[in-house]
Amino acid sequence: MGAIVAACAGWSIPGPHRHLFGSEGSALERYASRFNGVEINSSFYRPHQASTYARWAASVPKDFRFSVKLPKAITHEHRLLGAGALLDRFIGECSGLGNKLGGLLVQLPPSLAFDARLANTFFGMLRRRVKPRLPLLCEPRHPSWFSAAANVVWERHAINRIAADPPPGSEEARLPSATGRWRYWRLHGAPRIYYSAYSNDTLVELVPALRQAARSAEVWVVFDNTAHGHAVADAATLQSLLAQPAASLARGRHGA
Repeated sequence: MGAIVAACAGWSIPGPHRHLFGSEGSALERYASRFNGVEINSSFYRPHQASTYARWAASVPKDFRFSVKLPKAITHEHRLLGAGALLDRFIGECSGLGNKLGGLLVQLPPSLAFDARLANTFFGMLRRRVKPRLPLLCEPRHPSWFSAAANVVWERHAINRIAADPPPGSEEARLPSATGRWRYWRLHGAPRIYYSAYSNDTLVELVPALRQAARSAEVWVVFDNTAHGHAVADAATLQSLLAQPAASLARGRHGA
């Protein structure tokens, strides 16, 4: 069975939740005292030097992993076209993480419709530039990506089409594709994206799907509801739920 990693989009620790973490070191070091994975979102907005990535990697335990989001210059400005040089730069920067680079996340703009030639060209180019077994992830947000033709692309290039909440484009987005090396959930907050916390009941209901996915792959659940600081508390709650036996969770749901 694969691991189930509860993580956050970034390692900021809000004041009300500092008690969940160690008291020594940088914010990342304190975060890594509780969680063993994190998604780097800041790379979407601005580049980081390889030395910065290396410094982050050196400050966390050996089993800690980083998922890194591709720059918007590639996904939203170039819209996957003619992005070879930008990809080379980005991957070179990420190489500073060494073996603590867990995976790369491609978030597509909602306006970008599926085109088989474009998708195969881009994801083929990306796959050739990284280690063969590195997990590659995609969050499409246009309905046309939830199709049999898109599934062929995910399979061909070993891409995991992630699950997202709220689901963008299609209800199919509630579960990840059965392709690629990871199964990845991004929980953005609902009903208010980035702001809303998740209830205990909602997280309990998620656990069976996570455990099912973990039978064949490593699973990541990334909380992106960071605007009011709920992500770390929700990730910690999920951690505690995952530590409980399935029968115990079932009894709790039914009030037994």
